[in-house]
Amino acid sequence: MDAHNVIIRPVVSERSFSAMEQNKYTFEVARDANKYQIKDAVEEIFNVKVTRVNTLMVKPKNKRVRYVTGKTRSWKKAIVTVAEGDSIEIFGNQA
Repeated sequence: MDAHNVIIRPVVSERSFSAMEQNKYTFEVARDANKYQIKDAVEEIFNVKVTRVNTLMVKPKNKRVRYVTGKTRSWKKAIVTVAEGDSIEIFGNQA
């Protein structure tokens, strides 16, 4: 699997920004990607040393638009810890 097909996008939230201080970066990844593929993809794309990868499936939430109920999509999240001294510049110099 190609590295750019494994990493879909970075997750932008207050929690993910506060975790960046501890060298933890959060990404949405392909549902069928395992931890080894995620580690290799992050190391290849961002040229950093990955020390740990935690994954979880985000469950859909119930949403309602007027009288129609539905669910949001489910997706896979990866929290990647990089080695001390390495960093990923996701949004330039803002992080």
